[in-house]
Parts: sequence; C-alpha cells; structure tokens
Amino acid sequence: MPSVEYRGMNLVIPENDSEWREHFKLARQHHQLMLRKCAKCGLLRYPPSHGCPWCPSQEWTWQAVSGGGHIYSYEVVHHAIQPGFKDWTPYAVVLVELDEQRGKPTTDEALRIIGNLVTADFRPEPEANVAIGKRVKAVFNDLSNDFALPQFALTDEPPVGRAWRFPG
Repeated sequence: MPSVEYRGMNLVIPENDSEWREHFKLARQHHQLMLRKCAKCGLLRYPPSHGCPWCPSQEWTWQAVSGGGHIYSYEVVHHAIQPGFKDWTPYAVVLVELDEQRGKPTTDEALRIIGNLVTADFRPEPEANVAIGKRVKAVFNDLSNDFALPQFALTDEPPVGRAWRFPG
C-alpha cells in the first residue's frame, strides 16, 4: 500500500503491518467499521492485533460492527503539533465506547476506539458540542481507493447518562 495524504501528512502503513493495512482497506471497501473477533472467546478487539488480549488464542475473523457508540472521554487540542492541523484548532479527539460489547469483558473494560470528532463535511466539530455521553457514529474519510480513515460524528440520539463536558 503506498502512502496516502491526510491534511498534508503522508500516512504510511508498512507492507508488513497486515493488521492496520487490512483494517483501513476494509473500511474503504465497505464503509463499515471492521474489527477482529476472537474465534475462541468471541470478544472483539481494537487495535486489530493477531493475539487476543483476553485469552491466548491467535485465531480470529473480521467482524463488521455498527460504528455506533458514545463519547467515553475526550481531549480538545488547542495547539496542533502537526502543521496540517493548525487550521483545525481547537479540535476534539474522542475515545468512543462502541455499543457492541459494552461492559465486556468486565464493567471497567469495553470496546473503545479513538478518533477525531468531525462534522458531515469532515471539519472539526465545534468544541461547545463535545460532551462525554453524547452519541456518535463512525464516518469514513476516503483518502484513496484502498484507504478510508474512520472518524466519528455526533448523532441526534439521546446521550448515554448525563452529558458532561469540561467547564469552559
């Protein structure tokens, strides 16, 4: 897979990094969030590693998930280190707890994914709209014929619990 450009930066996934290469390629082909599912214990995992973090199995399959979830935590970036993000500041990076596998394998561990919180036109969601508990869905920024970058966008669904944001 050659490198792709995103916000003026080259994103390169080495040829021998089969986990991530396939993850981004499947996202582009299906516009679905595809995660690895353990063939032994049945738990999904992210990042897409060969070995299951919950049991010793090295057997897995790709599984499509809804891409829906809620903001479990977030960080607002006010000072961009990468030049391509300077015109985006402030922007939110969210930790999303997906609906699948909530409370598994324990109540403290669940299926969580990190990504940018964006609007429908892939601009940063305004900081005032970001809150823990707000519902989101995966959206896919197509960067090439075989690479889509999964990100998240707010939905109109009611929040999980009481929505909370950093005082501002």
